[in-house]
Amino acid sequence: MINFNGNLVSKDSFYLNQENRGLRYGDALFESMRVVHGKIFFWEDHYLRLMASMRILRMEIPMDFTMEFLEGQIKASVEANSLMDQAARVRLTVFRNNGGLYLPQTNEVSYIVEANTMASPFYVLENKEYEVELFKDFYVNPDMLSSLKTNNKIINVVGSIYAAENGYQNCLMLNNEKKVVEALNGNIFLVKGNSIKTPPLKDGCLNGIVRKKLIAILESLDTYDFEESHISPFELQKADELFITNAIVGIQPIGKYRKKEYVSTVATDLVGKLNAAARLN
Repeated sequence: MINFNGNLVSKDSFYLNQENRGLRYGDALFESMRVVHGKIFFWEDHYLRLMASMRILRMEIPMDFTMEFLEGQIKASVEANSLMDQAARVRLTVFRNNGGLYLPQTNEVSYIVEANTMASPFYVLENKEYEVELFKDFYVNPDMLSSLKTNNKIINVVGSIYAAENGYQNCLMLNNEKKVVEALNGNIFLVKGNSIKTPPLKDGCLNGIVRKKLIAILESLDTYDFEESHISPFELQKADELFITNAIVGIQPIGKYRKKEYVSTVATDLVGKLNAAARLN
């Protein structure tokens, strides 16, 4: 079942048409969330990011778009798909209503909530082959729009096809200043000794929820020296460890980049702390 503007409809229903602005112009935002036994991981952070993003894109925020209202719509969707007693992956999409060309006729919005089952209720590290490569066909622009979770993901789509065609599990993207920005599906962290860093938002990376949570965790620990700093491609092969973060997987260790193989010591240490933060949230 799909939740379309508060109405639960079958997944095969024709509830959108060719005038949808998300389809025509990518005029849409989305949040991907993990929901376990009806609890939305880091819901306040997801909600605040969505509201801030809607303001930046000049979407009109409905009066009933409160945290409580949208939380209720998400839980209704999870329940309609019989997922209240297990782990679910939820996508909340908000798009500007039909009308206009580049210039919209209205800034009013609609929303869709989708829910699908997930295997594990916790963030776990998967011990599997995970090789990455740089994606250099196209570059990320280092501006505020790049930090938003919009439907404009064509670079990620083409990069994912490139990765699949060449036997990689993921790719790392560069901005137009040739700095490593993020992975195709999440933020990137680099470990060298006790030092950990991730690119700053001004480099063009997504303002990720788990990125934010891990930064808070790292800044509270005396074990590591953390900084938000540029990452050059030359640093990748000198690192001890690389890992990717997003709200669904949590932490994904990178096993190999070119001839360099990595450990997952820090990722193993942090995943338990991330699960603890999710339970307390």
